[in-house]
Formats: sequence, structure tokens, C-alpha cells
Amino acid sequence: MHDSPAPENGAAPGKKAPDTGKKAEQKAEQKAEQKAVRESAEREIEGSAATLTRKERRQVTEHSRLSALTVFSIIRREGEEELRRPSSSLWWSGIAAGVGISSSVYAQALLYDSFAGHPHRALIASLGYTVGFVLVILSRLQLFTENTLSVVLPMLSEPSWRRLARSGRLWGIVLTANLIGTALTAFVVLTVTRGTEAGYSSHIIAMLDVSQHAAEASGMIALVKGIPAGFFIAALVWMLPSSKGFELWVIMLFTGLIAAGEFTHVIAGSTEMFLLVVDGRMGIVQAFADHLVPTFAGNVIGGTGLFAMLAYGQIHAEI
Repeated sequence: MHDSPAPENGAAPGKKAPDTGKKAEQKAEQKAEQKAVRESAEREIEGSAATLTRKERRQVTEHSRLSALTVFSIIRREGEEELRRPSSSLWWSGIAAGVGISSSVYAQALLYDSFAGHPHRALIASLGYTVGFVLVILSRLQLFTENTLSVVLPMLSEPSWRRLARSGRLWGIVLTANLIGTALTAFVVLTVTRGTEAGYSSHIIAMLDVSQHAAEASGMIALVKGIPAGFFIAALVWMLPSSKGFELWVIMLFTGLIAAGEFTHVIAGSTEMFLLVVDGRMGIVQAFADHLVPTFAGNVIGGTGLFAMLAYGQIHAEI
């Protein structure tokens, strides 16, 4: 009897060994071919612009739209930078963002109070909701819902347990810091105001009225309304690299739409819920169980589950 030759790569007799090396080579060749096509297209564009003056070439560059792959690369790089930041930096930036986002509720209440009796009172007040987002985003503070896209893209492009752990670390720190910032703001605003002889001002009463209206969305309704809000914030983050010079209007457009559509945002909404808690109109357990937790889930589904996956899907073959 003769011993049969041992199968290569440890494969069982009669079975074809997995050719992972060949697949990797094919994938590398495909990426190289795609890169060559892009470079060829760029050379053709440059050749067609050879007759343009220097000023005209500059104008072409200024008016060129960023490709989806370029936008992805910009946001991915920003996400990687955020993942490497020290915990203390993330913490204090998150606290500042929680305090800053509370100005959305205050500005919304100002307009709500000023336009009492107006047929479009709620729609006009929605413009005030944009103030906190403008403050936080343009100040580059850590807002949890922004991170449902930026820190997820690096993990999608190169998934690993280490990246997942670092993303979880950032999410945990920023979300906790944001909520502490909004809770401190609500406590200080109502405590200081309650100590005056005149009682609450009309603006503070308007803040409580706006918060009471927001609290009408609870449970599954809060979750469902949180999905569009998460999607819009992620879309906003995606558009910012292409919005140089118009960042203010892009932020106002989409955050105003969140307020006008009565969608739920976990951080801005936490200011409203904590105002009701401090005023004694709602219990802290109810605030989290009926409002903040469902809204959190909706924002993550909209920002990460929908937009991040779609954004990654459209450039996956080009990476």
C-alpha cells in the first residue's frame, strides 16, 4: 500500500483548498485598475484645461464638487483623529457641547414667547432651535449625534475589535458628558430663576411649555421620530466638507427641519426633559425610559444604521 499525498494547505482529501491568496490578488488588481481609471480621467481633464488661463483654472478648481470618495476620506480622517483624542479632552468638550446645545431650547422659547398668537408660531420658533447646533458644530465641540457618522466610517472601512472598543469609548464619554452638560444647564436655569421674587419669567415659562410639548412624544413614537433626526444630522456632517462658506445655512436648514418636523434629538431633547424633571413635572426614570433611551435608539438607527451604511456603500468599491 502506498500513502496518498497529503493535501495542500491542510485541505481534506477531495476538497479544494481555499485560495485566499488568489482572491486577495484579484482584489488588489481590481483596486489598482480602478485607481488607474481615475488617474486617467484626471489626466484627461487636466489636458482639456491646458488652454485655460491660470485664473480660469483656479475658478474651475473652486467650483469643482468634491467626489463622494473625497468626502468619505475627509470625514474618516476626522473620525480617526477624534478616536485618538484623550478622554479628558472628549469629556470637557462634551460637557461644553451639552451646555451649548441648551441654547437651542432657550432661543426656541424666546421666539415661541415673542410670537404668541401668531398662526405660524411653532414654525417660526423652529428657527431658534438651530442656534445651539450652530454654536456646537462651528465651535467643533463633541456632540454625540455627530459621532454616529464620523467615528463609524473608520470602523466600517477597516473593521477590528480595537476600533470597535475605541468607538464605544468615545460614544460613552461624549454621550455621558453631553447629558451632564444639559442637566447642569437645566438645574442652574430653573434654580436661579426660582430664587427670584417675581418667579419664572415669561421666557422660562415658554421653555417649560416647549419642553412639555416635546414630552408628548414618548416610547415608540420618540424612537420613530428620532430616526429622521439622526439621519439629518449625519447628512449634515457629510455635507459640511462640501459647504465651505455656507456651513451656517446648511446647519440651520437641517436642524430647523428637525424642529419643524417635531423630530426628536437625544441631546437637545435631554435639556427639555431635564427642565421638566427639575421643575417636578416628570420623574428622572420616566425621562430616561420614555424619552431619552428611545430617542437615543432612533438617532443611532438613523445616523449609523441608515446614513453611515449608505454613505459607505456608495464608495465601498472605490476604496
